[in-house]
Amino acid sequence: MNVFELTRELINIPSLTGDELAVGQYLARFLGERGFRVERQEVAPDRFNVIATTGASPRIVLSTHMDTVPEFIEFSEDDEFIYGRGSCDAKGIIAAQIFAAERLRAEGIEDIGLLFTVDEERGSIGAAAANKHSLARECRYLINGEPTDNRLAAGTKGAVQVSIVTEGRAAHSAYPEAGESAIEKLLDILETIRNWEWPEDGYFGATTCNIGVLEGGTRPNVIADSARAELQLRLGIDIEQVKRVLEAAVGTRGRLEYASANNPMRLFTVPGFEPCIVRFATDIPYLPAWGRALLIGPGSILDAHTDHERISKRELNQAVELYVDLVKRL
Repeated sequence: MNVFELTRELINIPSLTGDELAVGQYLARFLGERGFRVERQEVAPDRFNVIATTGASPRIVLSTHMDTVPEFIEFSEDDEFIYGRGSCDAKGIIAAQIFAAERLRAEGIEDIGLLFTVDEERGSIGAAAANKHSLARECRYLINGEPTDNRLAAGTKGAVQVSIVTEGRAAHSAYPEAGESAIEKLLDILETIRNWEWPEDGYFGATTCNIGVLEGGTRPNVIADSARAELQLRLGIDIEQVKRVLEAAVGTRGRLEYASANNPMRLFTVPGFEPCIVRFATDIPYLPAWGRALLIGPGSILDAHTDHERISKRELNQAVELYVDLVKRL
């Protein structure tokens, strides 16, 4: 099997966040058959991280995530690209990291490992569990994989994933004075947040807010008694500044439910690799025990989470070489 074929196999196993069991089982079996020592680290029922070593103490670990965003898109390809859900975020990266590890092991470099997590696309509970693993204390460098166009990220923005929940009182829509609309409360809060001018950081850039999910109400002729919005903010500034703005916007009109929150991070870099700053968040903030963190991977983040997700075959092959080179330099 080559790196393209392994990418195809992984893409064709649906693994939306929360449903990573089948792809985890496949990877555990695949790596075990190739002589790796494999551990299934339980995170939740039917959800586990895959941790693989050669038997030696892993000083350097290659890591990325197994879960994907909706909706499932099956594998397809042409001469230049591989398409499908997870092709660049991050199943192609898993394949590249495995083939890099095999190459390194064949060259006699045994002190390496692989870590594939669940739940990165939601709250990184897989990474948080992995951070408590005893192997983390033995590791000096964690090379995390996300789509960076094969450039070595010098920093990542922070991120806040938060829900705003409002409550009202149901009534017949012909008599709105008899009720209290949770949806109107929520819209007022969101308007305040949308119009807020966030300060810009000279290194990480602007802070942005995406209102990704809106829910509320039961019928058009019923005043809504509940509503909910899910937001994802990408931070160039300290998280406490952002929380203060959100809390002021919500006030007593609703409540905030944080799913995840982390500050912008500067990352470890190595001379000779093209640098970049990325706007997206990763598992890295939840894996500090695994040593100094680096971030690099094939594919474009502009293709991730889209209906045309893809990865260049050229970049995929190049990524194997880059991971091998980076491990040797470290």
